[in-house]
Amino acid sequence: QVQLVESGGGLVQPGGSLRLSCVASGSFSFSTMGWYRQAPGNQRELVATISTGTNINYADSVKGRFNVSTDKLKKTVYLQMNNLKPEDTAVYYCHVKVMGWGTTYWGHGTQVTVSS
Repeated sequence: QVQLVESGGGLVQPGGSLRLSCVASGSFSFSTMGWYRQAPGNQRELVATISTGTNINYADSVKGRFNVSTDKLKKTVYLQMNNLKPEDTAVYYCHVKVMGWGTTYWGHGTQVTVSS
């Protein structure tokens, strides 16, 4: 099985920055690695993903502010979050898809709170 461990969340003031990390364990390679988030009362939504061929997909709400990157050999995905806004407050979940047959896994989430 794949296990995902997120880190880097916390409390930050508006305009600040945080960097999230997610380390995947297991014997698999991944076709997609990235991040989703869910705020109270909202649906879980895509934030940013990187797929095979380094295709990158960002939510419109974070374009120009967030940057997603991976180290595939280390099976790690990062999310650099800049110019954070209160509406970015959510639990952020790491997400991966296994290469070949597409099984997906979720991390347990890390809380990001943006507040003055």
